[in-house]
Amino acid sequence: QFQLVESGGGLVQPGGSLRLSCAAFGFTLDNYVIGWFRQAPGKGREGVSCISTSGGLTNYADSVRGRFTISRDNGKKMAYLELNSLKPEDTAVYYCAARGSSGSVCYLESYEYDYWGQGTQVTVSS
Repeated sequence: QFQLVESGGGLVQPGGSLRLSCAAFGFTLDNYVIGWFRQAPGKGREGVSCISTSGGLTNYADSVRGRFTISRDNGKKMAYLELNSLKPEDTAVYYCAARGSSGSVCYLESYEYDYWGQGTQVTVSS
């Protein structure tokens, strides 16, 4: 069964850091683009970052560029999102998503993705 499972969320103070993980079950990640999205209460789902199948191409939303880092380990069937210099406005449920692809591409639009995890809560508060 094709499944993505996020972990690593939690409560952190402003300026703190978290590392989110996305584990793939039932398939290998090698041929899948990975995206990270977030949704805050009362807001739409926002594309945060994405990474191509090989990891050679990454992209970030302007709001997180320079603070967040996306990575992947295809051998371990894992993807990661490192969150640094966190701000209260980063508070949201964070989701990873996957779609089959080839070539050096990735997408920050949620409609591009076929498979989604259940999300992990990140709360930034003092």
